[in-house]
Amino acid sequence: MAIDKNQVVSIEYDLTEKGGSDILDSNKGHQPLDFITGKSQIIPGLEEKLMEMSKGEEKSIDVAAADAYGEVNPEAVETLPREQFAGLDLQEGMQLYGQGENGETVMVTVKSFDDNTVTIDYNHPLAGKDLTFNVKVLDVREATPDEVLSGQVGGGHCDTGCGCH
Repeated sequence: MAIDKNQVVSIEYDLTEKGGSDILDSNKGHQPLDFITGKSQIIPGLEEKLMEMSKGEEKSIDVAAADAYGEVNPEAVETLPREQFAGLDLQEGMQLYGQGENGETVMVTVKSFDDNTVTIDYNHPLAGKDLTFNVKVLDVREATPDEVLSGQVGGGHCDTGCGCH
């Protein structure tokens, strides 16, 4: 029986770049990833394919970059004065967290730096990459009214990871 909207789905997965063998992310042997369908809590291309699966089913799912973390946006790269990074031991490829214009947490990747400037990239590290999820649906159940209303599995505040964004 296929998964429906407003259901709590628990999955385990390994993530690789399509055609690659290096595991980029995995929760196998750890806490399952729980999410509520129809709430945009996981990447759209994965959720769409999971909706065709049933409890206990395992599958390899390919997700195009556009349906995962999007294409690389060249306008999301910015060069800033080095003084804004005072006290940081910068390294190319390191990820930094800051606050966006609306108070949200923003992650950037340091692309390059010199004595005067730092070039940062606001694109998600997996932007522009086609991905493969080797996934198993561990459990499927109806979301409670509280879960549907709050958008949180368990219906309350999310203290741990809320999904793979």
